[in-house]
Amino acid sequence: MTQKTIQEAMPEQPISGHPPVSARALLSHRAFLFFLLSRSLSRFSSQIAAVAIGWQIYDLTGSAFDLGMVGLVQFLPTAFLVFVAGHAADRYERKRVVQLCQLAEAATALYLALITYLGAASEVQIFIATFVLGIAGAFESRTTAALLPLIAPEGSLQRATAVSSGAAQVATITGPALGGFAYAVAPPLAYAVMVLFWILGMILTGFIHPRPQAIAKEGTSSDNIFAGVRFIRSNPAILGTISLDLFAVLFGGVTALLPIYARDILQTGPVGLGVLRAAPAVGALLMTMVLARHAISRHVGLRMFQAVIVFGLATIVFALSSWMWLSVLALAILGAADTISVVIRFSLVQLSTPDEMRGRVGAVNFLFINASNQLGQFESGVAAALLGAMPAAVLGGVATVAVALLWMKLFPSLRKVQTLE
Repeated sequence: MTQKTIQEAMPEQPISGHPPVSARALLSHRAFLFFLLSRSLSRFSSQIAAVAIGWQIYDLTGSAFDLGMVGLVQFLPTAFLVFVAGHAADRYERKRVVQLCQLAEAATALYLALITYLGAASEVQIFIATFVLGIAGAFESRTTAALLPLIAPEGSLQRATAVSSGAAQVATITGPALGGFAYAVAPPLAYAVMVLFWILGMILTGFIHPRPQAIAKEGTSSDNIFAGVRFIRSNPAILGTISLDLFAVLFGGVTALLPIYARDILQTGPVGLGVLRAAPAVGALLMTMVLARHAISRHVGLRMFQAVIVFGLATIVFALSSWMWLSVLALAILGAADTISVVIRFSLVQLSTPDEMRGRVGAVNFLFINASNQLGQFESGVAAALLGAMPAAVLGGVATVAVALLWMKLFPSLRKVQTLE
């Protein structure tokens, strides 16, 4: 695909003439700083929830299938509400939508803290709470992504995205570790920390003052819940990129199996589980720092396919490892490789989407991301229940490599993409 072809596939987004600002200058921008802190606190809480809910479900049931069900229950509201969430991000004031989501998440975490403290927690109650968190997360994630372009200084969206992603990865790294420690001290404590962080995030979101939002008007052709689907279908480069990520992570995800590996294979406890969950984020953070300083400037398509293949190979290494250090290293490499795919996909989408459609286009992208992550957890749980944890993880890594090689054949234009801009 030539540079001219890429520009024709992404006609809506003009190249900014404003000079980019440094990362340090970004942090002195009040709206961006409040956004960064709020988003990090929400990410922190979500990662604590992943550890606490996963460990509590496995403690209650001892079932790999139920661990996979956690991912499915979280994904269902995303699947059913993704287009509504994107539409809401384009129709209503985005920071207010984010605040409402954070309030709902804090209330749900408080419920989990209370039933756990009282010893009344059951599998059904936890699944219901997880479902509610999935609903709020679907709206919050879409709206937050659509809000960033209105907060970042003109001409600095790419760097703002890198800084924001790096901060989120810090929360992703420390969140599982804190969640593991808090749960080891007292299970209700993990949920109490989530309440505190989501409330603080809601307050900080209120201090954000973004630029005026381009609201989709009623009655126009663009004001349609499914407009994002049509937009992506008209951009083959975007369709190929996000579908690659969908199927690669669907087969290669091992997140749902981490409690099994932590307790039964690596023989560690909740703290060790927190370390394992944090390892991909460590690799992702390091890769984000590299990409913030050295953008992918050549052979972009080929690098994306190479990253997915590395992701699959790292999954295989993790699956076969019985040593904690090697498992952590494999997960870190897996996270770094996934970050490259994410950066390319996000850049393609942002370069092609006008502001009044960012919520709906982002909703489709979010559906692909969550389908790969949470349905991948369900697939891993089912495969582990049928085959065992280790064979299921190995098979997933092999399937990921196969998907990457197949997509190179199905989308040869993606492999030939040289630059993003």
